[in-house]
Amino acid sequence: MPKALRAVEPGGSVVSAGIHMSDIPSFPYEILWGERIVRSVANLTRRDGEEFLRIAPEVPVRTRITEYPLERANKALDDLRSGALEGAAVLTIQR
Repeated sequence: MPKALRAVEPGGSVVSAGIHMSDIPSFPYEILWGERIVRSVANLTRRDGEEFLRIAPEVPVRTRITEYPLERANKALDDLRSGALEGAAVLTIQR
């Protein structure tokens, strides 16, 4: 984690997504400075997903997506970076 924080630019994110991880060592605040983001991703099981989808209509969960053809992937990234999207960007391919 400290090595990744040192490598990421200000405003960037370091994502921790391991299923089994060792403890994160302490690190100096200066490598977090600059609005760097430390984020974890839950690694769930298929059963977790099935249970979530079963109760999702009760919550309700509302998704928002913006589709981009694959050849417009850079536009999708630009929109994500600039905050022009609300929700998720989805790349699509023509078949």
